[in-house]
Amino acid sequence: MFTACTIAGSDSSGGAGIQADIKTMTTNGVFATSAITALTAQNTTGVTDILNATPEFLGHELDAIFTDIFPDAVKIGMVSKQELIETIAQKLKQYAAKNIVVDPVMVATSGARLIDEAAIDALKTNLLPLALVCTPNIPEAELLANMSIQNETDMEKAATIIESTYGCACLCKGGHQINDANDVLVEKGQVHWFYGKRIDNPNTHGTGCTLSSAIASNLAKGYDLETSVQRAKDYLSKALAAMLDLGKGQGPMNHMFDLQGEFAQ
Repeated sequence: MFTACTIAGSDSSGGAGIQADIKTMTTNGVFATSAITALTAQNTTGVTDILNATPEFLGHELDAIFTDIFPDAVKIGMVSKQELIETIAQKLKQYAAKNIVVDPVMVATSGARLIDEAAIDALKTNLLPLALVCTPNIPEAELLANMSIQNETDMEKAATIIESTYGCACLCKGGHQINDANDVLVEKGQVHWFYGKRIDNPNTHGTGCTLSSAIASNLAKGYDLETSVQRAKDYLSKALAAMLDLGKGQGPMNHMFDLQGEFAQ
């Protein structure tokens, strides 16, 4: 049994964050462990409150994981405080963690900043250099590459800048009116496009969490990065295509679309 650890915030509605990560990892065939960076009170209509873990407690969570069920891959999602980012980086280096996927949750789809400048600087300085790959959306890639992205050529350029600046491969995710669902991976200077068709489903809560967790799951199983990204995109597309419709706002997708068996009946 391969294992993967998610380091992220809890989503009480179950569509994103730790909950989405664990569902994704489970359905992609790995055993999931977790270190929770924050509790959030949220549902499909938005976030109403956040309670961050202390750096000390987060460190104890990571010690508990790495000293017992050592993960074959690590996915890092929302971390909103500089001190928490520094704690994560210190523990990842202490335990020589491998196959680290960073989903740099900094900017919402609406364009709103989700973390402050100190946390962004800590992410750039401490976390990204440890990663195998980061998975920014367009606004996040603009922030990391310090440039505007208006088309697919800009996506390639930004991903190349991010890789050369921070030393990790970059999967720049499309959308945001630039293309249907086409993502570009820059790894060791090589450019690879992943083409997808946008699925007409407004319920896309947790897509970034799900994609990065699926990538980590496939890395844990021994697939190379390019294959891991392709398999993750295929999984995400099918989860969206299942057309789950829950909640009064932007609802979750069906992570368990392929779950069948005696106990599912």
